[in-house]
Amino acid sequence: MRIVVTGGAGFIASHIVDAYLERGHEVHIVDDLSTGQSGNLNPRADLHEIDIADPKAARLIERIKPDALCHHAAQMDVRHSVADPGFDARVNIIGFINLLEACKNCAVKKVLFASSGGAVYGEQDVFPAAEAHPTRPASPYGVSKRAGELYLSYYQQAFGLPYIALRYANIYGPRQSAKGEAGVVAIFLSLLLTGKTPVINGDGGQTRDYVYVGDVVAANAAALDSPFVGAVNIGTGVETDVVTIFEHLRRAVGSQIEAVHGPAKPGEQRRSCLDARLAAQVLGWRPQTALADGLRRTAEYYRATAGR
Repeated sequence: MRIVVTGGAGFIASHIVDAYLERGHEVHIVDDLSTGQSGNLNPRADLHEIDIADPKAARLIERIKPDALCHHAAQMDVRHSVADPGFDARVNIIGFINLLEACKNCAVKKVLFASSGGAVYGEQDVFPAAEAHPTRPASPYGVSKRAGELYLSYYQQAFGLPYIALRYANIYGPRQSAKGEAGVVAIFLSLLLTGKTPVINGDGGQTRDYVYVGDVVAANAAALDSPFVGAVNIGTGVETDVVTIFEHLRRAVGSQIEAVHGPAKPGEQRRSCLDARLAAQVLGWRPQTALADGLRRTAEYYRATAGR
């Protein structure tokens, strides 16, 4: 299968590229390297250094004529989306439409879209949240991810373009950057391994659904072959608070450093957790990596790459 992976130099998509190549697929990466890391690139994939909102990206897809588009390129900083919603929309909405038009024109057989469960649902009414939960995005980033899902629905209805929108929980694992809008796992590890004191926002009781990147890769592999069309949660259904995450990581690296508590982040979501039973039904997917094991593997990666 010929597959275009956007954002293939990034944390999640670079792992997906590796997995697709291992399965014998032909992979093309579209990434402008504005946030992705060249060190994440698999040399067996063809790199096309293009902004997804550039008309050249659409022409490239029409020239490659892929069987599938796996779309992970995005403006993913929630705070940046609040400060500059126009830029967020240019990348996450206009850029995606640019690609979808090309997919329509060259009869792409499947689009996989990296959405966000936490950002799309907003403050949840029930825990864990299933796909039928109301969508109330609380940031322009969440709005743009939901808009991407709605555009996919339109292209499917109007042009028969099949798609699966993968609503991710909080993904962690090797290659995640500790810079910018990073997850607490990457931030805490980078500080602990350099002897610095991590700061926990507020009381640390805020919870998230942490899913290991290797399990997310497996979901993207399964989605290629699934006939399902629609949105699917990719998470564990388990809430874990920030204090617990820190203690796991401190043990994993053998650190004696204690975290300090700072002020709570204004507007931060208190709880988030996804019901992934639909993924089991339509993708045959279930998370396989226990949190402690995934955090240990991630800590080993950060220790091995410290100073690079």
